[in-house]
Amino acid sequence: MYSTFDVNGEGCLVCNNQVLGRLGKLQGVFGAEVDYINGRVVVSHTDEVTREDIAGVLNELGFFETKTNCEI
Repeated sequence: MYSTFDVNGEGCLVCNNQVLGRLGKLQGVFGAEVDYINGRVVVSHTDEVTREDIAGVLNELGFFETKTNCEI
């Protein structure tokens, strides 16, 4: 399953590593792509982790969802 988050926040390589590192610690997350140009984070995960869990990690890192997208 994939969850897409349109987010605000400025990004850099260090931020990218923090996002990937923190999301990777969530049980059930097995991949993530961060696109700072388009302000989007796509997370590959199982149903063990909820969209809210992922959004919580992104919020802690300063990335706030600008609109809600569906899980695929």
